[in-house]
Amino acid sequence: MFGMFLMEESVKNLAGRSFKKFIREYTRGKIRSIAAGAFVTAILQSSSAVSLMVLAFVGAGIMAMENAIGVILGSNIGTTATAWIVAFFGFKVNIEDYSLPLIGIGGLGLIFLGRSVRYSNISKLLVGFGFLFMGLDYMKASVTQLTETFDITTLPDYGILPYFLIGLVLTAIMQSSSATIAIVLTALNAEVVQFNDAAAMVIGANIGTTVTVILGTIGSTQIKKRVALSHLTFNGVTAIVGLLLLPAIVWFIELFLRTGNNDAVMGIALFHTLFNVIGVLLFLPFMGILAKWLVRVYPDRTKRLTKHIHQVSPDVSDAAIAALHNEVLHLIACVLQFNRSALNIAADKDFEQKFELKSIKKDAPMAEQYEQLKLLQAEIFTFSSKVLSLELDEVESVKTNSLLHASRMAMYASKTIKDVAHNFDEFEDSENQILSATTADFKKHLKKLYGKLGNLILMENHTEIGGELSKILKKIQKEDTKFITSLTRSSSQQLIAELEISNMLVMNRALIQSARQLILAIKEVMLSEEEQALFERLIDVELEVDDSDAY
Repeated sequence: MFGMFLMEESVKNLAGRSFKKFIREYTRGKIRSIAAGAFVTAILQSSSAVSLMVLAFVGAGIMAMENAIGVILGSNIGTTATAWIVAFFGFKVNIEDYSLPLIGIGGLGLIFLGRSVRYSNISKLLVGFGFLFMGLDYMKASVTQLTETFDITTLPDYGILPYFLIGLVLTAIMQSSSATIAIVLTALNAEVVQFNDAAAMVIGANIGTTVTVILGTIGSTQIKKRVALSHLTFNGVTAIVGLLLLPAIVWFIELFLRTGNNDAVMGIALFHTLFNVIGVLLFLPFMGILAKWLVRVYPDRTKRLTKHIHQVSPDVSDAAIAALHNEVLHLIACVLQFNRSALNIAADKDFEQKFELKSIKKDAPMAEQYEQLKLLQAEIFTFSSKVLSLELDEVESVKTNSLLHASRMAMYASKTIKDVAHNFDEFEDSENQILSATTADFKKHLKKLYGKLGNLILMENHTEIGGELSKILKKIQKEDTKFITSLTRSSSQQLIAELEISNMLVMNRALIQSARQLILAIKEVMLSEEEQALFERLIDVELEVDDSDAY
């Protein structure tokens, strides 16, 4: 189990981001999503890891429900690769000749190359393989000696159901179907169990592996629960079909392998693959129906997102405009919170408490937070439309339109950040020190910026806000000039690849655009017409943003 843990962790660290990108981009369509799930699981050696990855993508709105089901189906096929590796290397090769050398080479790698993240993980991978082979060797030797102390034929025959339950419980406890299958193959190799009994344990292990995903959905969103239920449904139905067709599948395997001798372990690997492929073929035509059924079981929940406008009637213009003013401020505060969360910037707890920001859950996936922001802005738009339908005087009409425009600018600011958040994460984790250091600087400046903007919308003396906003804009322009100079220097020294330069420029532009959109929103909410005119004279940076660029 320790060897498998090291293998899984090292592979995820070596290529986790690549596989996440692969799943995100190559899962459109039934067949492609199944193939992607099988491929990634075969490499990562963990269907649970892939399933939890899918939970995250679905919750973030990156992956459609039907495609997520396809990845889940494919992951069950991919996880059978472990059985083939263990069956071949563990029982067809003299593994004790390889275990200690692998552990030794990996250990030396950790000592001498431990400072490098890549080589450290490669060394852990070698150590993991070594411990896996050593564990299999120990199990084989101990089980063989155990069978010599008593006559196994004296054990009562209870049928295949107890073995099915043993496989299920073992996997649920160890959180690893691969470990269970290794135990099953060892017992089968020593003739402690018969082939049919071992096959039943493998089927049980397939059910047990769903426990990890189910635990991962406790207290989560409805859409994540749908993914977990799809996993449980597929594995459950496949298990029933596997048990019913067990004699037929065993007969088919015996056409190619003699399950009574050492070929039995290869036969179990073949059985594991066959019954999962049968399950995928059964579910393939019904993936769309399954997705619709899951929505009925776990329907989307609706909740009130507004803090002020739902408490007043739009027919009373004075109260309605005052409530709308406070609601747009609430939206801007939620956007500041969202931007911090999307860019992994520490939350400002004092600010959140002062604004009582509970409408948008900051711990929810980014796509879910953004959807909540859009719903909040939609309610603001609907309410303001009702207000504008009244007979308003010119001042009230201008104020309402200004607030409506401010709400759009706030939403544009959040969408701009949402679109580049993945680039921000990639550069933050980059092995290129210039990229990671530059991203750290962005993060530091943005933390200060969001803190200042948060303080501004809490200010009661509006006459000072215009001056503060102009200072912030000039600071942004200064930092932009500094960034371009630094990037030009790094480019001329060929320290950054051309594609990374382009991505950095795009990200910098997006961060600046989002900041300007927030400043424009605050200006229109907090300042009167005269104060806005004064503000425009104070700055030399164009703030107006083309609405067509936002969506």
